[in-house]
Amino acid sequence: RLIVDTAAALDEGLGERAMQIHLQRIVSAFVGSAYGAGQFYSRAVSDARDATAKSACDDRDEDVDGPVGFDSAAQRKREFAADMALQSHALRMAAEGAVSAYEQVVGEAWKPFERATENPGKTVDRKAAELQMAALG
Repeated sequence: RLIVDTAAALDEGLGERAMQIHLQRIVSAFVGSAYGAGQFYSRAVSDARDATAKSACDDRDEDVDGPVGFDSAAQRKREFAADMALQSHALRMAAEGAVSAYEQVVGEAWKPFERATENPGKTVDRKAAELQMAALG
């Protein structure tokens, strides 16, 4: 809804290409945020798995449960990972909605912006200059 409302509000002030670029940046922010949250969630799950595996080993003293009434470190990590799962999912859904709205407003599928590589080889001017110099001997 944010994308559609933004496009409607800026419709008179922005040209078609400017609107596309502006919305591209907004959608990129949504997608980047969801991606970062997904990576953070993945690390939280790995930490929870490691802590749980360590606490299952009876020979380790440092991983024993906390005092009565307090959660163990492994339990806290599992709960944290669960919280991150919810946040990551919410941000993914927001990103998917933004991508869908972009397509609705712009009329084409969103794709990540890729900057053209600078000087991907010889430019036409440089090639022309080399040919001219070669012709001179």
